[in-house]
Amino acid sequence: MHPRSALLAALLLLPVALQAQTPPSPTTQAAPYNIGDFIRDDRFVDVRISPNGTYVAATVPLNNDDKTVMVILKPGQKEPYGHVTLKEPNTHVAQFWWVSDDRLLFTIGERAGGLEQPVSYGEIWGTNADGSKQGIVAGARIGGTSRSSSGKARAESASIQMVDTLVDDDDNVLVTVTPFASGEIPFTTLERMNVFTGTRKPVARAPVRGAAFFTDLSGQARFASGINRDYKSVLYYRKDDNSDWKVINDESITGKVLSVLGFSADNATAYLQAEEDTGPDSLRAFDAATETMKQIARDDVVEPSALVRGVGKRYPIGVAFWGGRRPRFEYFDPNSADAKMHRTLQSKFDGDVVVPISSTVDGHYVLLEVAGDRNPGELYIFDTQAKKIDPFMNRADWLDRSRLGRIQPGYFKSRDGVEIDVLLTTPAGSDGKNMPLIVHPHGGPFGVQDRWGYDRDVQMMTAHGYAVLQVNFRGSGGYGKQFRELGQKQWGLTMQDDLTDATQWAIREGIADPNRICIYGASYGGYASLMGVAKEPDLYKCAVGYVGVYDLNMLWGRGDISQSSYGKDFLAENLGKQDLNASSPNKLVSRIKVPVFLAAGGADVRAPQSHSEAMEKALKAAGKPVESMYFSTEGHGFVKEENQIAYYTKLLQFFERHIGGRAPVAPPKKKK
Repeated sequence: MHPRSALLAALLLLPVALQAQTPPSPTTQAAPYNIGDFIRDDRFVDVRISPNGTYVAATVPLNNDDKTVMVILKPGQKEPYGHVTLKEPNTHVAQFWWVSDDRLLFTIGERAGGLEQPVSYGEIWGTNADGSKQGIVAGARIGGTSRSSSGKARAESASIQMVDTLVDDDDNVLVTVTPFASGEIPFTTLERMNVFTGTRKPVARAPVRGAAFFTDLSGQARFASGINRDYKSVLYYRKDDNSDWKVINDESITGKVLSVLGFSADNATAYLQAEEDTGPDSLRAFDAATETMKQIARDDVVEPSALVRGVGKRYPIGVAFWGGRRPRFEYFDPNSADAKMHRTLQSKFDGDVVVPISSTVDGHYVLLEVAGDRNPGELYIFDTQAKKIDPFMNRADWLDRSRLGRIQPGYFKSRDGVEIDVLLTTPAGSDGKNMPLIVHPHGGPFGVQDRWGYDRDVQMMTAHGYAVLQVNFRGSGGYGKQFRELGQKQWGLTMQDDLTDATQWAIREGIADPNRICIYGASYGGYASLMGVAKEPDLYKCAVGYVGVYDLNMLWGRGDISQSSYGKDFLAENLGKQDLNASSPNKLVSRIKVPVFLAAGGADVRAPQSHSEAMEKALKAAGKPVESMYFSTEGHGFVKEENQIAYYTKLLQFFERHIGGRAPVAPPKKKK
C-alpha cells in the first residue's frame, strides 16, 4: 500500500464516535437547532500523527461515561491497535505526545468546568502504540491505586510537566519537577526523564521561583521565567546547558514583561513578546550571540497571539495577530517558500483559518485544522509533496455553517475616548437590524479577550433569534499593558461604563431594539450583568448571572483567590478594598427594576454559590423578581449533560419571556 494511502486508511478507521456523517441535503428543510446540538461534545478532542506516520492517535470524549479516551490506529486494521481507557469516573486523557514512533506519553485529569480542557494531576503516563507498557511513569500516585508502566518508578510529592519531547531522542524527554508546597512558591528543576522507567537526571535548576523553562530546537534550555518575591516577572537567559543564567529582564526594574515564544531554525534568534509603554505588545528578535534585541513586528491594535510555524516544519516563519477580527499573519520573509505555502493554504477555505497541528517528522504529511467563526473545526491531511489536500473529519458535522451566525467586528470610542473592540454576531439570514440583543461580557476579567472564532454559547443564542454583543472592555487582554491596567480598581466603574457605552452604540447603529436588550455573563461577566442593571436600571430588560460574584467584599474571604499570597496580591492590585459596597450588586438591589436569573454550582471554589444565594436573598427581600438554579455537585461551569440541558433550557426560556426570540427545544431523550 502506498504510504499516503496507508496513512489515510488509518485515519478513516477511527471508531464510530469519530466518523463523519453525511450532512442533510440542502433541499431538505432542516429542523431548528436544539440545545443538544450545541452542548454535545465534539467528535474528537485532539489528533496526532506518529513521527513516521505509522500510527494515528486521537482523544475521544465519551460524554455518557464522563471520560475522554485515547485510541491508536494502524493501517489495515479495522479495530484500534491500542487504546487508553481509565476506569475511574471523570477521568480524561488531557494532553498527549508521540515521543517515538511506538511510544506516547500523556496526562490525565478532571474536567473542571463547561467545555474546558481537563485539569492535569501533574503526572506523566505512558503507553506503547499497541497498548502495552501502559501506566503512570512519574507522579504522586505511583505505588497507590495507579499502575506503573515499568514497575520501577517511585511516588513523589511533586508536579511533573512536559517541556520537550526531544525529537532526536526516542528514550528520553525533558520535564519540569515542581515540589508541592503550601507556603512560598517553590523552585522548579528541569530533568531528563526516561519514557519507560520514569528515572530522571537533573539538567538545570531554576534561577527563580515558579519557573518555566524554554528550550531551543535542539532541546537545550535557554530561557527560564518565573516570579520574584514581589510577584513580578523575571526572565533569565543562558547560551547553552553548560552556561550560567543571567537576568535579561526584571519587571520590578523595567515595569514590563518579556515572554519567550520560540526559536529560529538555526537557534540563533529567539522571538520574544514585549510589553510597551503604550499600545499593544510587540514582537522582538533576540540575537543569541550578542544578547541584543530589536522590534520586528507590531500591530496597531492587538498583541501578537502566536508564532506561525512553517507547514510541516518546527520553526516559525512569522507571527499571528488575532483579536476581534480574523487573524492577520505577518511573515519574517514574505517571499520565502514557507510563507507562500502558508499564504496559499489560508486562501483556500472561504475565510476560515488554517493551522497545521501535527506532521510526520519529515514534514511529508501534515494534519491541518480549519476553523472560523461558523466552523468549530475540520481536519484535513495535506501531502506536501503531491500538494494534495484530503478531508479527514469534522469536529461537529451535525452543524450546518450556513445556518450559524457570522461575526461582524467593530469598535467605538468610550465616553472618555478609549477605543473599545466589539464582536457582533447576528442570526443567519437576518439583516442585523432592530434585533433582540444579548450583551455578553466575558469572565476574567483581566487578560481575557473575546476573539474571532467559533463560540458555542454565542451560536446557541443566535440560533434562537438573538444578536449577541461581546465587548473587550478595558482590562481585557490582547491590547497591551496600558489597556489592561486601565481596568485596575474599576469594577463597576469605567469597566462597567464600557459595557453601557457598547450597548448604547448598538442602539445608535440600529442593531438593537432598545426595548429588547438583556445582559448575560459568567464569572466576572455575571458580576457585570448584575452591576449593569443596578447601574443602568432603564437600559436592560433582564439580567442573567452564571457562576458570578456579586459582593466584592466576599472576594477577600471566600473562594480560592484569597487563599494564597499571589491571590491576595492580585485582589489588592486589581480590586482594592475601598468602598466595595458601592460596586457590589447585592448592595444595590434597590436600583434594580428588571427580572434576574441566577445560576451557580455548590462545588465552585472560584465563585462560591454563597455569592448567588446572597444576591438572591437581597433581591427577594427588596421584592424584586428573581429566579435561580443551583446544582450541588457542579463547579465553576456546569459539566454534566443533564444539568447543562436544564440550565440552557431555563436560560433561553427566560430570554424568550423578556425580550422575545425563539423558544428552546430540548434534545431527544437518549435511549437507555
